[in-house]
Amino acid sequence: MAVKIRLQRHGKKNFAFFHIVVADARAPRDGRFIEQLGSYNPNTNPATITLNSERALAWLKMGAQPTLVTRRILSYEGVMLRKHLEGGIEKGALTQEQADQKWNAWKAQRDAKIAAKKEGIVKDAASKAKAALEAEKKVNTERAEALAKKAEELAEAERKAAEEAAAAKAAEEAGAEEAPAEA
Repeated sequence: MAVKIRLQRHGKKNFAFFHIVVADARAPRDGRFIEQLGSYNPNTNPATITLNSERALAWLKMGAQPTLVTRRILSYEGVMLRKHLEGGIEKGALTQEQADQKWNAWKAQRDAKIAAKKEGIVKDAASKAKAALEAEKKVNTERAEALAKKAEELAEAERKAAEEAAAAKAAEEAGAEEAPAEA
């Protein structure tokens, strides 16, 4: 019986998440499985992976073949590196202490890389929010200047209209005063 470590799709359309399972190669994608090892959610940034690495390593030692995507997930989680290091220990190329030292160094590097990515995402979001706020302030000042200019123009137009009305009234009164004087 050929055994595969593969993904089993769950979730709704355009928002899928996956269970990482060990299944017979002949079983349907979402069908029967032997054991569930964890889950993978690509909808978050960075992707959320929960994995029972001890059981995954045991299945790899028994000969289970991971699919391409699950091989990348197992590699990301360090299961493939642990299998490689344990193979070196069995062959005598490494001691257990050397293998543990390499594993801990890799784990620290990976954790630092993930933390840096999360910090970068937070900083990027903050800078985008700051840029949006600055753009909004600029638009608001431009609108305020345009409104002030328009109000100034209206006030100037009203002042001119009042002056013209006063001048017309004064001319009318002057014309009215001259007319009775002639009579």
